[in-house]
Amino acid sequence: MKEHAFLGVDLPIIQAPMAGVQDSQLAVAVSSAGGLGSLPCAMLSHDALRTELASIKSQTNNPINANFFCHTPPTPNAARELRWRSELQPYFSEYGIDSADIPAGPGREPFSHAVADILEEFKPDIVSFHFGLPAQDLLARVKIWGAKILGCATTIEEAQWLEANGADAIIAQGLEAGGHRGIFLSDDLSAQVGTFALLPQILQRVTVPVIAAGGICDAKSVAAALSLGAAAVQVGTAYLLCPETKSSPVHRAAIKGEHAHQTAITNIFSGRPARGIVNRVIREVGPINDHVSEFPLASTAITALRKKAEKTGSGDFSPLWCGQNPSGCKEISAAELTRELAGDV
Repeated sequence: MKEHAFLGVDLPIIQAPMAGVQDSQLAVAVSSAGGLGSLPCAMLSHDALRTELASIKSQTNNPINANFFCHTPPTPNAARELRWRSELQPYFSEYGIDSADIPAGPGREPFSHAVADILEEFKPDIVSFHFGLPAQDLLARVKIWGAKILGCATTIEEAQWLEANGADAIIAQGLEAGGHRGIFLSDDLSAQVGTFALLPQILQRVTVPVIAAGGICDAKSVAAALSLGAAAVQVGTAYLLCPETKSSPVHRAAIKGEHAHQTAITNIFSGRPARGIVNRVIREVGPINDHVSEFPLASTAITALRKKAEKTGSGDFSPLWCGQNPSGCKEISAAELTRELAGDV
């Protein structure tokens, strides 16, 4: 039996959940091709979550991964928010934005019993979590219908914690990965290492299957990860140019541009570290800014700038999420890309 068989899929390819740049269309395309499609659920309202899950169920019976955040919502801090908005004030002035008119609001809900109620109607085969795991009573609700639990680890210690607290498999997220880091036991970014350094060390210390993520973009890198003992790989960046992905025009242009390889881990778009292509606001305010509001509150103010700038075709204030290796990005169908990634496995 192939090592990825525990996922219930034919190919050892997991499409990374990418909140803000995809919906169920990408997940269905990947799962229909034999990989594991993923639906990012953290930014969906309850109604939207139910709609997306129903859409998936109507199109495929293959396994799908429903992905959630399990962060602790912060207590609003008016002084800290004022500091962050003051940091951005020169840009508000440039775009004629009155910061007093920008509403507050997190926009990202952690996994909860209300969300579990909806999920229980559809009973997805795989449920994955970013930023640790939810409380044990919530985890038990998901496991009761037989779902496999995936947790994201960026260090050996996080992997061991995830195994001890109920994860059925661990996603070893290397430093190269685009989007939000899954970091949750520490804020120390110096502890983050590359995929092919992290993967073998986690494999030595846990007994559950380990999935490699970060910098994997083609059949050769997939084969390399599998040869080191990964049960499967998780790929995000390579899918960003597929027609089923909802990447914005400025995001697509940046990925196809000559500076796509210039990425940085930054906290200025959400309050948590995430990797994206370096743009004006990262150069001038970030990449790491101590005045930023806590996750996910930081996104509110900068989103106002993003909307204004994107109307002019500018990505100066957009989170251009991208891994360190965009060389595998292709403007082909997600199904075709999934089969290409799998190669001969």
